[in-house]
Amino acid sequence: MRILSGFMAAIIATMGNGWVAHEPVSTNEIRAMASAQHDSAISLFRSFLSQPNDATYPEDIKRLVEWMEPQFEARGFATQSIETAGSPALFAERRFPGATKTALVYLQADGQPVDRASWDQPDPFGPVLKKETDGVWEIIDWPQSADDLNLDWRVFARSASDSKGPMTQFMVAMDAINAAEIDLHFNLKVIVDTEEELGSPNLAAAVKANQDLLAADFLLIFDGPPHASNKPTVTFGARGITTVTLTTYGPIVPQHSGHYGNFAPNPAFHLTRLLTSMKTADGRVKIKGFYDGVKISREVQQKLAAVPDNEVAILKGMGLAVADKVAPTLQEALQYPSLNIRGLAAAWVGREVRTIIPATAIAEIDIRTVKETDPERLVRLLRDHIETQGFYITDGAPSDDERAAYPLIVSMSSEVSYGAFRSDFESLPGLVARAGMKRLYDHEPILIRSFGGSIPIAPFVETLDIPAAIISTVNIDNNQHSPNENIRVGNFFEGIAVILAVLTSNVER
Repeated sequence: MRILSGFMAAIIATMGNGWVAHEPVSTNEIRAMASAQHDSAISLFRSFLSQPNDATYPEDIKRLVEWMEPQFEARGFATQSIETAGSPALFAERRFPGATKTALVYLQADGQPVDRASWDQPDPFGPVLKKETDGVWEIIDWPQSADDLNLDWRVFARSASDSKGPMTQFMVAMDAINAAEIDLHFNLKVIVDTEEELGSPNLAAAVKANQDLLAADFLLIFDGPPHASNKPTVTFGARGITTVTLTTYGPIVPQHSGHYGNFAPNPAFHLTRLLTSMKTADGRVKIKGFYDGVKISREVQQKLAAVPDNEVAILKGMGLAVADKVAPTLQEALQYPSLNIRGLAAAWVGREVRTIIPATAIAEIDIRTVKETDPERLVRLLRDHIETQGFYITDGAPSDDERAAYPLIVSMSSEVSYGAFRSDFESLPGLVARAGMKRLYDHEPILIRSFGGSIPIAPFVETLDIPAAIISTVNIDNNQHSPNENIRVGNFFEGIAVILAVLTSNVER
């Protein structure tokens, strides 16, 4: 292979820490390389979207891996399956002459479950093209050529944006690189997660068991939404996630509220009083020590302030009058751990409502952790807080003896899915991503210190001891996780160019 003639230009930037970025491929050439792949990109995307990928169905995931493996092999990668206690992950590797660094690329292939009745199309795994008319999205025929696609039309299917879109963009970028006979300046290792929407329960163990196989110098993640402005974005961290289930207990079976109201205690009131004790009215967690360890320096504040959030518009879009007061700004608030009630249940509601005192009340909680906070410690703090509220804690349903002995009983279970991670703006993956996107757009992308969501990257960062950066390539208004998930055609095509620009970056000392 060869580097295309004329592509080795002058040094364009010195980016800190002794690293220097060179420009191996011009913006116009990247655009032309990406555009040449548009027809094949749509064909590949439609085929990929047609593969069922709900991780709760292991047989579907097995067939999905069998579909993906030859796709990577056709693009010059050696592949192998990484077995786990659940569905296998896919590993692919490609080396380039003269490359002295290796990038590990994280991609996700599984998707959220589908409620077919809630989708405005025959099959969520049957991708359709839609255009918007008077606020209504209607299905239209696929044109013969990608040149006839309107960039504002959208492709609707499960995982269109989360995350078969970015994965297809990566494969198409490799097609463009192969067609141009370009040798990248770093080797590539790819790990395809097939259980991300389950919380990647087996990923950490798989990374530890395959440290030599996955060893790399830095990590690139093509996944996740961009900044709310939909402008080019590089993100350097994500919060971890821990889940907790709390159940309070009343009568063994539901009781008539007329016969026993004012006599039989209601577990829903026990639970609501407990939950209310955990937060102030303006949203700050009252659990002692919950925010310990998080310090926002002036330098960090300046980085956070550079993110162009329109908080008035964000609140208006949510139909909210005010924000919680954990921190003065959205970006600063995302640097702290959060405590969220993600679901509540007690008896029946709506048409099924009945006049009873329920037997149980359940709260599903998620705790988003940050790099400075140990998730196990936060669970212990939560447990200690519950005890200070007078509750006796069990691991499951209480026994008859426990019911007789304790007036306030709550069962508590928890699971740490994965921790938080955060890398420096000046780390190697950050410089590679920034150099590529600056070359493509002639300005720096938006740099996010850490977004509020969670992705399973901490096991790689911690076990392999490498920095990471997240490159977003989809439109933010994509309905990910929800019915009618979609990707804008223009963002799908643009993402190919973004990944091309990043992969062809040359950052060296």
